[in-house]
Amino acid sequence: MSVKVKICGITRVKDALAAAEAGADMVGVNFWPGTPRCVIVERGCEIADAVRGRVEIVAVFVDADHEEILRTADALGTQTVQLHGSETAEFAESLRELRVIKAFRIGKEADLEQLHNYPAFACLLDARVAGKYGGTGRTFDWELARGTRERARRLPRRRILLAGGLTPENVAEAVRIAEPWGVDCAGGVETSPGIKDKKKILAFVRNARTEI
Repeated sequence: MSVKVKICGITRVKDALAAAEAGADMVGVNFWPGTPRCVIVERGCEIADAVRGRVEIVAVFVDADHEEILRTADALGTQTVQLHGSETAEFAESLRELRVIKAFRIGKEADLEQLHNYPAFACLLDARVAGKYGGTGRTFDWELARGTRERARRLPRRRILLAGGLTPENVAEAVRIAEPWGVDCAGGVETSPGIKDKKKILAFVRNARTEI
């Protein structure tokens, strides 16, 4: 199966269209005010409407309340949300009507224990950077992401969405090492925070699916 590709932090309709045209499977729209990639719900709806039926829309939140998540997902017309904060398993379970992608910050093998029994459709693995929720452009040891391999054999089989410092230049190597279900990129295809580069998106999608 071809690796799934998610382009995250979309703030403009033209960038969502570029991701769809490049063959991405998902686009992430961020609703956390603490990032320059945050958009208001109205802009998120414009983005979602422009690519509906072509890519999956993922609404991204950091420690938002239950009602905000449901209300925003409904406005966008999506069933997929990404929880990128300190949301508990119980909180994720309360969103059972939605498809949940949960982000986990990884710095060492012990951090993978967080994935145990978490009720998520997929687990996004990002680099652990103190005081940051993500979007740092930092990578982590991709060997740790091989959750079904010998180094992390205790983990159940999970859909792993690899993130953290991925770029068109390193994504093929990351996929070769980690063998993830999918890859996620925000800053690696940008000219500035929230502003995507069409050529970089195309290269990222192509290279993610190129074995080296």
